[in-house]
Parts: sequence; C-alpha cells; structure tokens
Amino acid sequence: MQAAQLMTAPELKGELRYDEPMARHVSWRAGGKAKRYFIPADLDDIARLIASLPRDEKIMWMGLGSNTLFRDEGFDGTVIALQGVMTELELIDETHVYAGAGVSCAKLARFCARNQLQGAEWFAGIPGLIGGALAMNAGAFGGETWENVTSVETLDHEGVRHKRSPNEYRVGYRSVQGPDNEWFTAATFEFERGKSGDSVADIKALLARRAEAQPTGLASCGSVFTNPENDFAARLIEACGLKGYRVGGAVVSEKHANFIINDNKATATDIEALIKHIQKTVAEQQGVTLHTEVRIVGGAHD
Repeated sequence: MQAAQLMTAPELKGELRYDEPMARHVSWRAGGKAKRYFIPADLDDIARLIASLPRDEKIMWMGLGSNTLFRDEGFDGTVIALQGVMTELELIDETHVYAGAGVSCAKLARFCARNQLQGAEWFAGIPGLIGGALAMNAGAFGGETWENVTSVETLDHEGVRHKRSPNEYRVGYRSVQGPDNEWFTAATFEFERGKSGDSVADIKALLARRAEAQPTGLASCGSVFTNPENDFAARLIEACGLKGYRVGGAVVSEKHANFIINDNKATATDIEALIKHIQKTVAEQQGVTLHTEVRIVGGAHD
C-alpha cells in the first residue's frame, strides 16, 4: 500500500500525518521529523496500519515522549502515538489490575491507591505510559515494572495479538528482551492489599521527593543515563564538575546531574553532543562507561 493510499484508506479511522515535527511530541522539545506519524482510533486501527506496512518499515510506538530523542535528520519510519488509546484500566479481582499500554504510570498508581492496593505507589514517579514502562522495565524509588507483571498482551507485525507470560522475556535493569517484532498493548499486574490512605500518602511523599531532587517542569527527558552497578550516574557526572556544562542550548542540570535541560532552543544535535561529552569525560576521569537510558533514534545511525 502506497503512502497516498494509506492516508485515504477507509479502513483507517485515525489520522495519518506526513513529515511530522517530532519536537512537538517529545519532552525535550527538540528533534527532526518522522516520515509518518499515526494517531490511531483504537488498537484495531493500529493493527490495520501495521499489517499494511512493509516488513522492513521502522516502527516506533511512542507514549508521552519522555524518554526519546529524534535526531535532527529525522526518522525514516512510522511513529504510532499511544496517547488516548488502549486506556483500559480495571480491577480484575482483589489483587490484580489490568492496564492498557496507553494508561499513564501515574494513573495506575492513583488507581491502585483508590482500590486499596499497595506496591504501585512508585509508578507515580514515571513520566510515561505503561507500554513504555513494559518495554524498558522502567523504575523509580526502588521499584521496577516487571516485578508486578503476571501477563502481557502484544501485537505483532501481521496485526495478530498474543498473550504472553513473563517467563517468555529476559528482564533486567532497564532492559526487556522477548519475541521479535511485537509491541506491548496491555499487562496484568499483581499488588498487595493495603490501606488506601497509606498509599495516597506514600504517593504524595514520593512526588515531593521527586520535585525536591529533580528539575521537574523543565524540558528534559528525565534520567539520561542508567546507573552503573553499585553507583549512580548523577554522582559520577557531578564528580567530574559537569553540572551546568553546556553545548548550544542544552545544559546539564544544576539540580540533578543526570538530567539534561533544553535551556535555550537546543537542537537534538546539541543534546546528543552533550551526552557524548558526558560519556567521554566520565570514562576518562572516573573509569566508568555510562549507557543511555534515553532512546536516540533517526538519522544515518538508525
């Protein structure tokens, strides 16, 4: 199916845009254009689109854009926007919750608190959707997504849906490996029974800690680097004197060294150059290789 046919195909109920500026959709407010950007009506709409695309098409599912940088050269593929779809959130029984990939992590935390479930409070500290949390085993305040997963649902490149168990995946720190060419559409979580008031108080306390320690409300992607074993990326970066270091409009946060802020119309190139400078400096001065938590896509490297 050609691009023009895709745009007018009657079976697609959502909106398909071309050459969409991705700076509009990522929390860093920087980056190039995507060849195609699809705002689906529902999961069936996504399945129809994916099944119509070439097998070698680059496909990226994107939630709140809080963990992604699109290079200035652009992304030669299709971005599928999850906001507003797959938002099912329900209590299955006393301890199990079903959440669609389009549910925000913060909403899951609040839902569990209202339903007297404990163990989901830390999800309030993740600025993204459940789909992204599943894909990278997102974590905060000592919790990790897959600790509570009992099953997941996925969609493959042919538009076929699957239900899978956690033992079909290799899950590590900010890492998830499973069947190729499948994307998460939902998950079932298990939590413990508790008191609603306690969970609500815990969420408020965690968010207060986050606001105190991190530069919330500014154009950043959250943590840029994963923490090395038995250490913290922020400590290593600060030890190198890099707080406040700038490349163009991108600057290392003075509040939390593992955050890069778009301070003054930074380009994606500025941000990536600053990332590489941090990695080089930390390797030279601390002997530690920092790995990115943020996903960098597009350009000639993709």
